[in-house]
Amino acid sequence: MFNALSKALAQLSDPRFKRVILIGIGGSIVVFIALGVALWAALDLVPWTQIPFVGEWIADADEIFSVLGGIGLAGLIGILTYFLFPPVMTAIVGIFLEDICEAVEGKHYQNLPEARGQSVTEAVFSGIRFLGIVVLVNLIAFPVYITLLIVLGAGAFLYYGVNGYLVGREFYEVVALRRLSPKRAEELRRRHKGRITLFGVLFVFLMTVPILNLIAPVLAAAAMVHFFEGLPARKDFPDDPPPASGGSAVQTA
Repeated sequence: MFNALSKALAQLSDPRFKRVILIGIGGSIVVFIALGVALWAALDLVPWTQIPFVGEWIADADEIFSVLGGIGLAGLIGILTYFLFPPVMTAIVGIFLEDICEAVEGKHYQNLPEARGQSVTEAVFSGIRFLGIVVLVNLIAFPVYITLLIVLGAGAFLYYGVNGYLVGREFYEVVALRRLSPKRAEELRRRHKGRITLFGVLFVFLMTVPILNLIAPVLAAAAMVHFFEGLPARKDFPDDPPPASGGSAVQTA
């Protein structure tokens, strides 16, 4: 796993890596701005002054409440950004991971047969599906994270475990399905699900480290290619032949 990370780091200057990193950063900013606007609009619809017991106080302290509400909303967005940044950027970068995979294979695995590739529609759908799953799972688990963090100091373990599983599986599937049928990719994943989850935990951790989190999803994609090709059972799963027509594959820059 660390050897795969080392190889990915060594290729970070590749123009295709830089392009996807910039797209991921820009896309994440747009998503979190949209999230902030949506939360503000949702809270603005709440009839605060009509809430039993506190509504009258809120009406009397309108200006103070507005200030405190703005500070609270900013804090909530900041917390959600921290927790959701890894899966959000992963989902956005995932749409363009074909470029990363091809760059890594072109440099390190030139003897591999042509990959199946992924259509633009498949890539976008996969990214949206993954984003929806991880955002929903994390929002549901968010109170548990906070409770465990306060009570037991263990919320981080649950956070890294849940997201490590999701991120590891997502990157594995992106890479594996370029070369294996879904059934065979799933069988290989089951043989190494523990290693794949640990891979995900490592990169979710990197995605929560400032500065590193900007490049971690691209590093994870590149490292997963090396990780996948180095799996002990990989030799038992030779590549499936690509389809006769490759016109639907995502085009690289």
